[in-house]
Order: sequence, then structure tokens, then C-alpha cells
Amino acid sequence: MPKYFITQRISIDSDSIEEYFIRASGPGGQNVNKVSSAVELRFDMAISGLPELVINRLQEIAASRINNKGILVIQAQRFRDQPLNRQDAFERLVELIRSATFIPKKRKPTKATYASKQRRLDGKSKRSMVKSARRRPEF
Repeated sequence: MPKYFITQRISIDSDSIEEYFIRASGPGGQNVNKVSSAVELRFDMAISGLPELVINRLQEIAASRINNKGILVIQAQRFRDQPLNRQDAFERLVELIRSATFIPKKRKPTKATYASKQRRLDGKSKRSMVKSARRRPEF
């Protein structure tokens, strides 16, 4: 039961990852109908041992990839080679979990400064003068 380290503090067990090999669509010539080179990686978040905050954030980030049983599904068929697709799927899973460990900063609402408002209004009035100078003079 090897562990895969995502960060220094977070790791996942190999028991929570299942791999299925499926036939890939796309180019491959005659070989495409014979060899299952695509990989479908299934990651069970419930038994993964990830902290609850990371699981919640992962559900927000990858909501379309999670089925109704709470299993994250990643398909990799970028390469024609099964080991490369396997590595690609695993790297995408690790990157997804790493991105879930970062909590985005909450935006603090700010107001525009008085000087910035003045600069904006000055720019608008200058632009208005330029456009009005282009018009035909009225008699």
C-alpha cells in the first residue's frame, strides 16, 4: 500500500485509486481497435484520507468530473502509449489535488480614491472636447 505525496503534509493511499484501461478515440491506425491505451483513473475521495477542507475544495474545482458516488474520474488518452497515459492521468490528479490545497484569498471591497475619480472625469472631459471639436460648427 504505497503512499503518494501531494504536498509535505498531504498524501493519498494507492487503495483510493483505481485504474481502468479503455480504448482511446482518435488517431492510432489499425492499432486503435485492438489496444486499450487510454486510462480512466478513479479516485475515491471518501477513503482517500484527505482533509475535509481539501475534499470540499476539490468538489468545487472538479464538480463536473465527480460522479454521484463521490468518485473523481479522470480520463487520459493524449498519447498512444498506455504507460504515458497512465502517468498523464496521475499527474493531472496530483495537480488537481494540489490546486485544491490552496485557499483563494477573499476579496476585500475597496472604493476608488478621490484622485482616481478626478483623473477619470478629466479624461472624459478631454475626450468630449476632442469629439466636439470634430463636429460641424453650428450657425
